[in-house]
Amino acid sequence: MAKVSFFGKIKNLFKPKSKISEEFYDDLTDVLVEGDIGAKFAFELSERLRDVCDSKKIEDEGEVRLELKKLLLPYAKSVSFAPEKGKVNIYMMLGVNGVGKTTSAAKIAKLYRDSGESVLLAASDTFRAAAEEQLEMHGERLGIRVIAHQHGTDPAAVVFDAADSARAAGGALVIADTAGRLHNKENLVRELQKINKIAAQKADEGCFKKLIVIDATTGQNALRQAEVFSEAVGVDGIVLTKYDSTARGGVAFTIGKELSLPVAFVCTGEKYEDIRSFDPEKYTNEFLGLEN
Repeated sequence: MAKVSFFGKIKNLFKPKSKISEEFYDDLTDVLVEGDIGAKFAFELSERLRDVCDSKKIEDEGEVRLELKKLLLPYAKSVSFAPEKGKVNIYMMLGVNGVGKTTSAAKIAKLYRDSGESVLLAASDTFRAAAEEQLEMHGERLGIRVIAHQHGTDPAAVVFDAADSARAAGGALVIADTAGRLHNKENLVRELQKINKIAAQKADEGCFKKLIVIDATTGQNALRQAEVFSEAVGVDGIVLTKYDSTARGGVAFTIGKELSLPVAFVCTGEKYEDIRSFDPEKYTNEFLGLEN
């Protein structure tokens, strides 16, 4: 028997002409939890939805789903970043290993390069040789210069040199890939704080942003990761990776509620072009199985 996807379960829950019963709200809570909305938040949403539907005497499944959309939408926060021409802009990529951070850095670099920006990549994850090699491979494929030092050297020095190169070129966007080894959290936090300090000094005022890369399939672990990096250096926006027709995606709402962090980009595949700006309306519609 084929396993029913999350979207299938949402659609099955909101069957046309189905009766909205007490059992419906219990089932809704379970489905929301499965969609990576945390248990506490899922229960709160179901209770609020019940109150709204009772007060408005709503029984039609279509109207109920639209009311749920109204409750979720405020937590789907979006943000966009525009590098300033003629200035040193630094976008620092944060996130644990394995979430697609290095590939996301390349995708974002191409996105801005294609829109007319001058872009450099900085291989600031000097701990993992594979990360440097991967970024240099992306740079070669895309025709984007990569600033890299020898394996094991000071990652903050890479950002320092990349910023100087951007300054010498009359301004550019530096996208800095960083380490994400949470198993050695204290060392990682110190390393990131040093990079953060250098980047803040070298970037022009208002031109330094920090983006955390989150895997859409990792559920509540993503919230914990966002908390760690927010506490360490602060976060300006999220890049959501591995989001496709099978991803549940509810974690974006949870992070929006718990940490008030907005989403900048959504990555939907392996190709460089598989990235788009975050659209809260589209994202919420997809989550609830609504037509765009």
